[in-house]
Amino acid sequence: MKTRLSVNLNKVALIRNSRETAIPSVVDAAMTAIKAGADGITVHPRPDMRHIRPSDVHDLAELLSRDDYRHIEFNIEGNPYAGPQDNGYPGFMELVRSVKPHQATLVPDDPNQLTSDHGWDLTRESGRLKLLLKDLQALKIRVSLFMDPSAEQLELAARLGADRIEFYTGPYAEHFGTSAQQSILGEFAAAADLANRLGLGINAGHDLNLENLATFCQAVSPVAEVSIGHAIISDAIWFGLEEIVCRYARILQET
Repeated sequence: MKTRLSVNLNKVALIRNSRETAIPSVVDAAMTAIKAGADGITVHPRPDMRHIRPSDVHDLAELLSRDDYRHIEFNIEGNPYAGPQDNGYPGFMELVRSVKPHQATLVPDDPNQLTSDHGWDLTRESGRLKLLLKDLQALKIRVSLFMDPSAEQLELAARLGADRIEFYTGPYAEHFGTSAQQSILGEFAAAADLANRLGLGINAGHDLNLENLATFCQAVSPVAEVSIGHAIISDAIWFGLEEIVCRYARILQET
């Protein structure tokens, strides 16, 4: 099974928001990424609207509804508990309901966090999450939960009825190339085996890049989808977005 590449466009929006302008265009970036071989587009709108705005979500949904883009998956990430704000943010669940993406990835990030840095603790959150999960699935939205490679937590995710889990790969990326790399990869591989037995699809994301991506996907199998943003946009500064997305897509094709 080929691992699909979903390009996260948050950092494109972050650059745009540094000026009162529409440049660079998130929609144009999506079109460029798709032309270069991306299988999906990911956004992670946060309540402070520091990067992706609700208008971006709607614009991308409109783009991906066109006949020539219907094969491209739209993935919206975020904290399902994030409610409406005075700045115009409508709340995560309301935003997702309004556009009905192919996948919603639920992430336990605090509004003040710089970036996501841990998976769900479902021993405390299962009851509240279950209702939200069923709400999304009733709209035919696939639900993925952002998770650490913990056997206990994966069993709870399966019991909750999640369609997929997305491994938080930050610890792997942090220790890539060190003596701890193999043991950490082993933890993810064992967790992936369990997820497969539990019927959970596997996604992965956070700090995956040109150097560490192939090693992860070879050791952890099968990975249905990787979501990559920061590294792609950083590499694009030097080599261009189309070229870089081509390189990531090629890695996944050859893995």
